[in-house]
Amino acid sequence: MGFLRLVARTMGRVSTFRSYQFVLLLAAALAVVAFYYFASERQNFSSTTKRMKESQASHHVSRNAADLTVDTRVSDYPEPEEQEREGPDAEFEAQRGDGNVGDYHYHALMMFTKVDKSRSLQDKFRVAMLSMVKHARFLEGELLVLHFVSDQASKELGEKMLQEFLLDATFKYEVLFHDVAALTQKLFPIVEAMQKHFSSGSGAYYSDAIFFLSVAMHRIMPEGLTRIVQLDLDLKYRTNIRDLFQEFHRFPSGAVIGIAREMQPVYRHTFWQYRKENPQSKVGEPPPDGLPGFNSGVMLLDLGAMRASRLYNRLLEPGNVAQLAEQYRFRGHLGDQDFFTMIGMEHPELFHPLACGWNRQLCTWWRDHGYADVFLMYYQCGGPVFIYHGNCNSPIPDD
Repeated sequence: MGFLRLVARTMGRVSTFRSYQFVLLLAAALAVVAFYYFASERQNFSSTTKRMKESQASHHVSRNAADLTVDTRVSDYPEPEEQEREGPDAEFEAQRGDGNVGDYHYHALMMFTKVDKSRSLQDKFRVAMLSMVKHARFLEGELLVLHFVSDQASKELGEKMLQEFLLDATFKYEVLFHDVAALTQKLFPIVEAMQKHFSSGSGAYYSDAIFFLSVAMHRIMPEGLTRIVQLDLDLKYRTNIRDLFQEFHRFPSGAVIGIAREMQPVYRHTFWQYRKENPQSKVGEPPPDGLPGFNSGVMLLDLGAMRASRLYNRLLEPGNVAQLAEQYRFRGHLGDQDFFTMIGMEHPELFHPLACGWNRQLCTWWRDHGYADVFLMYYQCGGPVFIYHGNCNSPIPDD
């Protein structure tokens, strides 16, 4: 009996040992299975994460590339807070071309009459176009549309000159010539009444209705054209002209025209009678606190805003033009520039003042004709020069 108990006890221990061994083997097997299972899941997770990151990076690149074709604002020119926009379609309809995504047009217009008869105008045109082409840079899908208001002889000459001047252009462009006679016919009924107030006399250069084109361009151009920059021929560009268009985005609410101040005391002289009758007035006074008037060598015309502005269109009415001219005792000779200066005295909210560097006028005529003591107060211009304006045949620096 003692032997049997010993055997039974021994067999129980062996059985228990085998049970422990089985459990250990089972645990080891489960551990192996778990290792491969979770390793597989970890690999799947890593692959999925990688694909997500690659996908996000791809979308980011695509979004930035797309933005370049729509957002033409200079990065350091913030959108005015008070101005409401309706999105890219509304914001850039002035530049929209044939409707393709990313196809935007920038419109620039120059008067190009009687150029065939003037070597001086031809030389100025050469300087203007070569300097514009040298600095101009546009994004993919953007097009610079150059409009020239011209007579037939000047058109023929201009087409030949432009073949040379645009040879090195790195941007897409289109050239359009507008018949001066046809535009004048459309303009004359609108501006006839103001010509007697802002022209130097019958038959004079600025007495022609065409030199009031900027005043009423919104009335005679197609409604699809909503923004345009009007430029004199006697300019020299020192920066990318595309940057000038970005000033449209700085217009405050209600503004219809972007324009720089006059840099001579011409309106100190022109408003002499009004200033005499109103000695406390700032009319004709120099900057920064005075109202020196405007210079039309470089203008941004928001044609859409001009069409929509009840105030601006009311000021074009003959009776209102005559009333303001009488109120300010105004008699000018510089065409559209005089009109804008006069209404600007009464309604500055219609204008977005450009920095003087966008129209750095070089004429010093009034310094030598009775205004030397105050001339520099008007003529000074702090900040960088983007466009030189060689008005009254002034020489333009070579730099």
